[in-house]
Amino acid sequence: MVVMKEKFEELRKRLDESDQAGGPDKIAKQHQSGKMTARERVLELLDDGSFEEFDKFVSHRCTDFGMADSQIPGEGVVTGFGRINGRGVYVFAQDFTVFGGSLSFTHAQKICKVMDLAYRNGFPLIGINDSGGARIQEGVESLGGYGEVFYRNVRASGVIPQISVVLGPCAGGAVYSPAVTDFIFMAEKTSYMFITGPQVIKQVTSEEIDPESLGGAKVHGRVSGVCHFHFPTEKMTLEKVRDLLSFLPDSNRVKPPVVPCDDPLDRLVPELDSLIPENSRKPYDIKKLIVPTMDKGYFLEAHAHYARNLITGFGRLNGKTIGVVANQPNWMAGCLDTEASVKCARFVRFCDAFNIPLLTLLDVPGYLPGTQQEHGGIIKHGAKILYAYAEATVPKVTLITRKAYGGAYVVMSSKHLRADINLAYPSAEIAVMGPEGAIQILFRKEISAAQDPTAKRSELIEDYVEKFASPYRAAQLGFVDQVIYPRDTRAVLIRAFAQLENKLEEKPVRRHGNIPL
Repeated sequence: MVVMKEKFEELRKRLDESDQAGGPDKIAKQHQSGKMTARERVLELLDDGSFEEFDKFVSHRCTDFGMADSQIPGEGVVTGFGRINGRGVYVFAQDFTVFGGSLSFTHAQKICKVMDLAYRNGFPLIGINDSGGARIQEGVESLGGYGEVFYRNVRASGVIPQISVVLGPCAGGAVYSPAVTDFIFMAEKTSYMFITGPQVIKQVTSEEIDPESLGGAKVHGRVSGVCHFHFPTEKMTLEKVRDLLSFLPDSNRVKPPVVPCDDPLDRLVPELDSLIPENSRKPYDIKKLIVPTMDKGYFLEAHAHYARNLITGFGRLNGKTIGVVANQPNWMAGCLDTEASVKCARFVRFCDAFNIPLLTLLDVPGYLPGTQQEHGGIIKHGAKILYAYAEATVPKVTLITRKAYGGAYVVMSSKHLRADINLAYPSAEIAVMGPEGAIQILFRKEISAAQDPTAKRSELIEDYVEKFASPYRAAQLGFVDQVIYPRDTRAVLIRAFAQLENKLEEKPVRRHGNIPL
C-alpha cells in the first residue's frame, strides 16, 4: 500500500509539473501581455468539465544546443478532446510559455494525433496558435513536423470543419496550417500572422514596420482577407468560436444541427416592402433584409470587414442552418470585384462541403470595370464564383431583390447554374445590362437624330425597363420560379428550403475538377 501511495504521489507531481508548463514566471509574463495560457484558453473554449487531455508527459528528443537539459513535459502544446454545447471537438493549443510555443517534431506529433482522431471519428478540429515558429535547435526535423501537420490539414479539408484561432504570434511556415483551414479567428492587438517578420523585412528591403501593421488582426481582417473573424479580447474570440460551431455539422457525413424554433414560420416582415428604393441608383443595406428574415433576427457574418461589397455568413430558418451570400448595394453598389469573388467562392464551397443549404440574395450591377481589376485577374477570380455555384449540390435558393445584370447575374446562383428555386421581388431588374448603357448602344443614332435627345433617351429607357428590366420576362422563360411580395420573404424561403431537404444530385466521376486558382 505504501508503494502505491508513492506511485500516486509521483503521478500527482508529474501532472502538476505538466500543468505548470513554462513555470510561474513565464505564466505571469503571458498574463501581463494580456494573454491567457494554452490550458486556460482550452478550458475557456470548452464546456465545463469536458476536457480530456492527451500526452501530458510527452517531451522532445533533441540533444543539440543544450536541449537535453531542457525538458518540459507536454512539449509546448496542450491537446485533447472536449465538448462545446454538448458536441464533441478535438483541440490543440500551443503554449508560448514553453520554448515560445515553438514546434518540435514531438510537438507536431501531438498535434497530428488529435488531427487523426478528429478525422477518423468525424469531429471538428480547433487549433489555437501561439508560436514563434519552428524550433531552430531541431533543424529539418521541426520542418518535417510542419509538413505532417499540413498534410493532415489538406486531407481533412471538406471532411471535418477545421478552425484556427490565432492568439499570439504565428510566423513563417506556421501560417500555412491556418491558411488551409476553414475559418481563422484572431484577437486584436495580441495576434500576428506573417511569413517574414519585421526584422527580416528590414534586413532584406530596408522597410520598417511593426508587427501590428504588418500582420495584425485588423490588417488580415480588412486588407488581406486572411482572417475571417477578429474581436477585441481573447475571451470574446473564443465565445465566437463556440457560436460558429453551433451552425456547423460535426463532419461531412451528417447534416448541420437543428435547434428548436419558436419564431413563427409564417411571420411577415412588413418593413421589407419599403426596403428597396424606387430609384434604382440609390443604395440600401442588404443586412436589413437578412437579419429580420432569419430566426430571432440572428445572423453571424463571416469576413465582415473584407470585400464589404459582398456579405457572407450563417443564419437559421426554422432552426436549420443556412449559408447566406448577398451583394451589398451599400458598398461599391454591390459590384463584384476580385476580392469579393474569392470571398464568395470560398464560402460557397465550404457550405457545399458540409451540407449547408445556400441562400443567395442578388442585387448586382455587374463586375467592377477598370484596368486595376483586369490586370488583377478579374477574369480568373470572377470565374471562381461560377465554378463554386455550378459545382455545389446542396439546396440552392436565389432571391433577386433588384439588379441582376449581365454575367454577374449568371454566375450568382442563376437557374442556368442549377439553382433549385429562383425567386424575385417585383423590383427585380434582370437584363444584359442597365437601361442607360443598353439604350446608348442600341439606339445611339436615333437619339442623336432626335429633336430632343434627352426626351428621346428617357422614352427609350422607360420602354426598355418595362420590357426587359423587370422580373417578368425571366419569369415567362422559367428562369424565375416565383415573383413574391417582400413581406413574405421569410415564409417563402422556409417553404422553399423545406422542398429541397431530400435533394440528391450526382456528381461526375473524376479525381477532382480544376478550379481557376
